[in-house]
Amino acid sequence: MKIRDAIEADLSAIVEIYNAAVPSRIATGDTKPVTVESRRAWFYDHSPSMRPLWVMEAEEIIIAWLSFNSFYGRPAYEQTAELSIYISPQYRGRGMGQKLLQQAIEHSPRLGLKNLVAFIFAHNEASLRLFEKNRFQQWGYLPLVAELDGVERDLVILGLRVG
Repeated sequence: MKIRDAIEADLSAIVEIYNAAVPSRIATGDTKPVTVESRRAWFYDHSPSMRPLWVMEAEEIIIAWLSFNSFYGRPAYEQTAELSIYISPQYRGRGMGQKLLQQAIEHSPRLGLKNLVAFIFAHNEASLRLFEKNRFQQWGYLPLVAELDGVERDLVILGLRVG
């Protein structure tokens, strides 16, 4: 497995992995697939030195990705980043998320980060376990803030102090 900074040519694979998560209603609030074009600005909001977007490859095929996203979009929060991890369906449950998350935690101080946060649906037990296994704690709980296919869902905010 190789983890590297994403390049624009990776965007279609990143979107494909993301879209594979949409129908499950577990990992994203999007209810319809997104397009490569709709994610282009998001892609360019990332930079290796500030808010990386990483892909994980197996045999030169992108199988997962992790993004550091700016939190709340205001200068006072520059030392906090929101993490997102998405894994290709055939590689889920095989430790890819653990490898990506460990690298993110280790790399965070070099990015000037002191805090990492993750927003996870309360019914996404696998993701909650992954982050909790890596010392993330519940920093917030938003009951019934999302509705997916007529079912109201809770959102858990997990955080980790890294700096």
